[in-house]
Amino acid sequence: MIKLAMAPARKKIGLLVETSLGSGREILKGIARYARYSGEWQLFHAAGGLSEMIPDWLENWDGDGIIARIQSNEVSQKLAELKIPVIDVLGVCKNRFPLVHVDDEAIAKLAALHFSERNFRHFAFYGIKGENWSMRRAEAFRNASETGESFALLEMPRRSTANEVNSFQRLLEWVRDLPKPVGIMVCSDQKGLELLEACLCEGIPVPEQVAVIGVDNDAALCEIADPPLTSIRGGHSRVGHEAAAMMDRLLQGGAAGPTPLRVAPIEVVERESSGSLAIDDLTVAKGLKFIREHLSESINNDSISRAAGISRTLFQKRFREAMGTSIREHILARRIERAVSLIEQTDIPLAEVACRSGFRHQEYLGQIIKKATGDTPGELRKRAMSAASHKAT
Repeated sequence: MIKLAMAPARKKIGLLVETSLGSGREILKGIARYARYSGEWQLFHAAGGLSEMIPDWLENWDGDGIIARIQSNEVSQKLAELKIPVIDVLGVCKNRFPLVHVDDEAIAKLAALHFSERNFRHFAFYGIKGENWSMRRAEAFRNASETGESFALLEMPRRSTANEVNSFQRLLEWVRDLPKPVGIMVCSDQKGLELLEACLCEGIPVPEQVAVIGVDNDAALCEIADPPLTSIRGGHSRVGHEAAAMMDRLLQGGAAGPTPLRVAPIEVVERESSGSLAIDDLTVAKGLKFIREHLSESINNDSISRAAGISRTLFQKRFREAMGTSIREHILARRIERAVSLIEQTDIPLAEVACRSGFRHQEYLGQIIKKATGDTPGELRKRAMSAASHKAT
């Protein structure tokens, strides 16, 4: 009688990583990718927010290891009592466990470079008071932008209080008083929405007078921002993958290796909140804001100069001095940018792309896009879909 070999028991790995934030979801993707190819793990995910306690079921859980975004010392202590390998992928608490985290200093340097390339000379940082990762980004951003003319810092508590209205008023005053044009890095995309709301309340043109860049590239948050928020892809998916690989080494009796392990950022994903050069002339900045907000409409030099508050002749002169191009050329370039973005990032019909981009009809859109890019709208969309499919795998 032939005895069948027993398959090795799958390792049980608990995941205390929130899904409410894009960074957490990316970390989970990285862990899942590693587990899928290792074939020897069974993953247990505890749903919940970043600040929640560990679930009750975990205290008597017969598992082999835990990967967690540890937000408090209390949670850290409870995890230590389980007497199994734990890897932290947040780094807020004292490092009693191996840590894998994005490289905050490299992220800040990338943000400073982004603004410097757009001729900003004033810099500012909006962060969370008492959060070590936010403080690291603030200090690194200050250092990376030290060749600028000024630097300003505002840090606010993470949790809302009875003085929430006063806190927002403080943000309004801070933004209002900053020297402009200014490039502002926010510690995370969530804070980016607050900052952009403050600019909207104060009537400050974004990005011409205040350009904003966030961190995490949480697509849902970035796209609902007004205007859409530029953000840095911090590399959280790789954080998850590296944490899983580290856990695998520990489960096999090896060492975690040098920690903390810092993962380099991937790229700046540019959206409208920083998609312009710094504009010193406030009148021109107002005109650019009007163009951006009415790009799909029939606008002309008269309507734009009225929005800017000066005569058409004077506005045309100051616009060319500030931008190095004519108003007509600028409008066409912005419409092409919007059309290409809609073609590559959405599946809306091309007739609607033409309408949203300010072109008369789909046929004219096709002519303009072909001349500008060398490809038809259909070819651009097909290539973008293929690239997205390849990236997803």
